[in-house]
Amino acid sequence: MKSNLNLNWLRSFEAAARHLSFTAASRELGLTQTAVSQHMKALEGQLGQKLFIRRAKSLQLTEIGRAYLISVRDSLEHIAFSTNGLFGPALDSTIVVRASAAMIIWLAPQLASFQKAHTGIGIKLVTSLWQSGREGHPVDVDILLAPQAQSDARMVKLADEFIVPVCGARTASEVNTPADLTTRAAIHVLGFDDHWARYLSAHDLPYGDISPHLVVDTSVAACELVAAESGCAIMINRFAQQAIETGRQIRIVGTPVDTGQAHYVVQHKTGPAGSYVSTAFCEWLQTRF
Repeated sequence: MKSNLNLNWLRSFEAAARHLSFTAASRELGLTQTAVSQHMKALEGQLGQKLFIRRAKSLQLTEIGRAYLISVRDSLEHIAFSTNGLFGPALDSTIVVRASAAMIIWLAPQLASFQKAHTGIGIKLVTSLWQSGREGHPVDVDILLAPQAQSDARMVKLADEFIVPVCGARTASEVNTPADLTTRAAIHVLGFDDHWARYLSAHDLPYGDISPHLVVDTSVAACELVAAESGCAIMINRFAQQAIETGRQIRIVGTPVDTGQAHYVVQHKTGPAGSYVSTAFCEWLQTRF
């Protein structure tokens, strides 16, 4: 069937058509000239059409060969782009780093300094959103938020974290005291359901009547809703500060409150990248906080 074409035949066709030489194509592909010639005979036989005009000292594409080359070249480039996009270019090592979406965004502007210092190391960033231990990617490094009292020897502290209330830029002037927050629509972030209670109780304010008007699953989404004037949220200070620095129309409308939590980095030994490469990343990461 014409649909079951050997990919090696198509690679040989593209190279031979580009060079107009089976010999040059064979050198590029690391094959013998005979192998390339056989690939072309097999491809032409399966297609039922001649792709080349063969002469003693020259090679030319037929009209249908020229038309076919456009599609073949486009398809091979698409495969190459997809492969590099999904699996990355060939590097000395690649590590998988898992973190929250907010943490990945916070780290993004700083990653260039690590890449500049470690040009042979690739980084694949994956979010920690709802991944179980049996799903997702094998992970070399975890960046996680955890209660300080529950840390263990594997966890290296990066920084204690604080929460702040944020409102949209247009309505921020209406929130002058923590008590004013209780009159605003509350945006909750799944996994951080205690932030409103923690912030209000730190100011001796009741929090039992605070019900979520909107619920999202990331701090990033909460920040966008706040910027759209859909309500107020309580979020980690460093993420709020970065959102403001990058132009989000939100404002911090209260002093920071200690969460009793910290960000930690955990290095996993998942293979060759689990030693030198992930250690280099973890050491660099500690300088960012």
